[in-house]
Amino acid sequence: MTVEEYQVGQLWSVAEASKAETGGGEGVEVLKNEPFEDVPLLNGKFSKGQYTHKIYHLQSKVPSIIRKIAPKGSLAIHEEAWNAYPYCKTVLTNPDYMKDNFFVKIETIHLPDRGTTPNAHGLPPEELAKRDVVHINIADDNEFLHAGDIQPSTTPSTYVSTKTGR
Repeated sequence: MTVEEYQVGQLWSVAEASKAETGGGEGVEVLKNEPFEDVPLLNGKFSKGQYTHKIYHLQSKVPSIIRKIAPKGSLAIHEEAWNAYPYCKTVLTNPDYMKDNFFVKIETIHLPDRGTTPNAHGLPPEELAKRDVVHINIADDNEFLHAGDIQPSTTPSTYVSTKTGR
């Protein structure tokens, strides 16, 4: 699979997941979905792409006892994402309840290799020394799935695309 083919699949998957989780005031609320330019990302290597701001309303995703005791605003996670494919920066916050005490930044880059690029994110030496690379084999069904969860039509190790023949 090429990086470009993966991008199409990723966009489709995100759209399908958002569609499945939206409705009735629950799920995903899209506040902004617009192009951006002149936003330097990954040490200035990328500067344009698609910006999204979403709110994940998690009330229906937690047990009822949690809903009853959770403080107002605590079950709304804001996601801001700058998708400059093949690089994407995503920031998760909870401004209504935890304010500045909840901040998760996720940076991803999709490269045409098997994870062999030595410093794909351009980390400074002190951060690079702390980094731990974990390789995940998504085609190894036995590692994480139960036999009943494995379906040949969706399993990466056996799936064959009718379009590409791969």
